[in-house]
Amino acid sequence: MENITTFTLSLYTMDDRSEYSTDEEDHRGMDSLHVFSIVVYAVAFLLGTTGNGLVIWIAGFKMKKTVNVVWFLNLAIADFIFTFFLPLSIAYLALGFHWPFGTFMCKLTSAIAFLNMFASIFTLTIISIDRWISVVFPVWAQNHRTPRMASIISLVIWLFALSFSLTYFIFRDTVKRDDGRMYCFNNFHEEDEYLRGLRHRATLITRFVVGFVIPFTIITMCYVVITLHLHRNRMAKSTKPFKVIVAVLLFFFFCWSPYHVLSFLELYANDNGDPLLQKVLYIGIPVTSSLAFLNSCVNPFLYVFIGRDFKTKFRTSVQAIFERAFSEDLPQSDFRSKSKSTSDSQLL
Repeated sequence: MENITTFTLSLYTMDDRSEYSTDEEDHRGMDSLHVFSIVVYAVAFLLGTTGNGLVIWIAGFKMKKTVNVVWFLNLAIADFIFTFFLPLSIAYLALGFHWPFGTFMCKLTSAIAFLNMFASIFTLTIISIDRWISVVFPVWAQNHRTPRMASIISLVIWLFALSFSLTYFIFRDTVKRDDGRMYCFNNFHEEDEYLRGLRHRATLITRFVVGFVIPFTIITMCYVVITLHLHRNRMAKSTKPFKVIVAVLLFFFFCWSPYHVLSFLELYANDNGDPLLQKVLYIGIPVTSSLAFLNSCVNPFLYVFIGRDFKTKFRTSVQAIFERAFSEDLPQSDFRSKSKSTSDSQLL
């Protein structure tokens, strides 16, 4: 275990960086980035817990349950759970990478980080499929698209997200170094270097394919079809909920794609031992990880500030703001025309 470095065990990397090491001078050079990460974590905690907590309270207890409300409520729950545990990560960095909270909390904190990622992207994928069905098959959506069905689908999403994040709970571990500090890291296998590398690659590739490539392929296809269908049929629709969904998707992509890219660069650096690339990773990983964590606090602000005039929003209640953001915007004109055609055919 002597090749495990302080930086590679940083909780914000969320990965096993034990393949390479750096000297004490490099460690001292990372101090400013550690301070930067602590600040970002603190901001994400304050904004994420308050913002997502407000969304949970209003959407969960104050608003009429609709399909969109169920979707956004689950997004808020995933983000709230993650940001709620951020103080442990802040303490870990502030204590100089000393983890005093025990092995179980080490496992749990890492698993929750990826539970948040998988639950968020799976929910965004289902939202995109839901938008596609609502636009292309409005009659079916009107008859079968219910909050109960959305709640059942959300439960399935959480089960899938839990299954994919369980790997990080299993392999996360703690180790006590000679200096007395307890480190929290991904222990894919201490003794067998080949097995450790194989598990690391499998975990990384699974996360990238299941948590990024497949969802965004489905999301892109859905919105291409939606755009073409709306353009071809010149269907009238409100734009507020559509803008909110697109903004949430874009911010998720913007916040998480750099992290996935650097994860693969890190894998390449581990295999090739490129010292220049390793130094790039030492700088890039804390930045991209912090950016990914900020995604957990941005959604409530997107709900508020996208759409209508900024001043107008503050003249209305917070509940009214969220009601507009989560409102249903089925293409009613198209639905009415199809319903009329159906009823006419029944009369013939």
